[in-house]
Amino acid sequence: MDWPHSCFSLCWILWAASRLRGERTAEGKYAQKLFNDLFEDYSNALRPVEDTDKVLNVTLQITLSQIKDMDERNQILTAYLWIRQIWYDAYLKWDRDQYDGLDTIRIPSDLVWRPDIVLYNKADDESSEPVNTNVVLRYDGLITWDSPAITKSSCVVDVSYFPFDDQQCNLTFGSWTYNGNQVDIFNALDSGDLSDFIEDVEWEIHGMPAVKNVITYGCCSEPYPDITFTLILKRKSSFYIVNLLIPCVLISFLAPLSFYLPAASGEKVSLGVTVLLAMTVFQLMVAEIMPPSENVPLIGKYYIATMALITASTALTIMVMNIHFCGAEAKPVPQWARIVILKYMSKILFVYDVGESCTSPRHSKERDPYQKDYAETHRKGLKNRDNNIVHKKEINGLLNNDLGTQGENPKEADSYCARYVTLTKNIEYIAKCLKDHRTNNAKGIEWKKVAKVIDRFFMWIFFIMVFAMSILIIAKA
Repeated sequence: MDWPHSCFSLCWILWAASRLRGERTAEGKYAQKLFNDLFEDYSNALRPVEDTDKVLNVTLQITLSQIKDMDERNQILTAYLWIRQIWYDAYLKWDRDQYDGLDTIRIPSDLVWRPDIVLYNKADDESSEPVNTNVVLRYDGLITWDSPAITKSSCVVDVSYFPFDDQQCNLTFGSWTYNGNQVDIFNALDSGDLSDFIEDVEWEIHGMPAVKNVITYGCCSEPYPDITFTLILKRKSSFYIVNLLIPCVLISFLAPLSFYLPAASGEKVSLGVTVLLAMTVFQLMVAEIMPPSENVPLIGKYYIATMALITASTALTIMVMNIHFCGAEAKPVPQWARIVILKYMSKILFVYDVGESCTSPRHSKERDPYQKDYAETHRKGLKNRDNNIVHKKEINGLLNNDLGTQGENPKEADSYCARYVTLTKNIEYIAKCLKDHRTNNAKGIEWKKVAKVIDRFFMWIFFIMVFAMSILIIAKA
């Protein structure tokens, strides 16, 4: 090992450390001396200009760090900002050569004069003071003050196209007591700084342009300048589509299905009322988010239109059920209804009689077992009818013979004739009752088919309307 070389290196390190310690000590002494010299006769109560008629220029820069909350109902935007203010203080200057080249110092901000720039459209309940951070003071009197702030500003929220809406929120900064002839404000950049913005889960930032305004109020003749930063926001609608829009669309498609339910099931009206109650719950959820304004949001209009359709479908369902349960006391189906509804509309809407379907039409060449059983029963009925006719002829012959053989006694012949006439009248009465019963049944069946055709017609009409409304709201997005 090279002992002389190692000793030389160690000595050099010790010398550099001692020199650095000495420089730091000297710097601390000069900084303390500079601080005492600067603030010996300094007052932070007055505007730091040598000539009171001279304007003090303040450069303002806003950096948006995070959007903490957007309260649409109360129309308040809560944001986390970094506010930088730069100005010159004529009484805080020094010669660097007299203080060992010291060019900047950092001191508490409450020791120097600060411009009273505030947020004009502030919406905070409590009066919050600015954070007392340090300022950076340069040898030529330039002061840079960086302070974080959580601001609550009023924002006019337009929810006409919620949840596919864009919002513009203004942040207006200006001096509270100084006019434009005393303190003037300038933009450090053409827009707010978004380089350190933390992405928000609900809003997208599309820019933050800055505009300087000079306003003359009615109370005073002096101009009052301010800088307005317009925060352009676009809502991320995925959350609302999944949780509010898609369930509403799916529920609304259940409303036309009430027309497809059989009237005898007794659940047609119950389905419509249940769907209406579900839509009312979603409407209340949206109403809790939105401000109570005259502008109804897009999704609210969709809910109202859907609820109106469901109400109309429920009312029409009740009317159709009245038609379905028309009994024997009802009037016959009008001729125009037979032609329009039973003849044409039933074919267009594929409505068949009981036992028919689109897969098994009336005139099918192949018969299923039920049809075979029906045909066999029909043949047996015809055979029994023929036997009854033969048997009836035999009875008539016997009666004729009996009447003929007993014609010698007129009283007995009249008695047999009276019995025969009474029997004939009873048979005719029974036949008439059966005919009336079949006529009434046919009348009820016709009204049931009319109700079924009307049900199917309204089902397709409401399906088309719900589908068109869903496409319209998606197109608005």
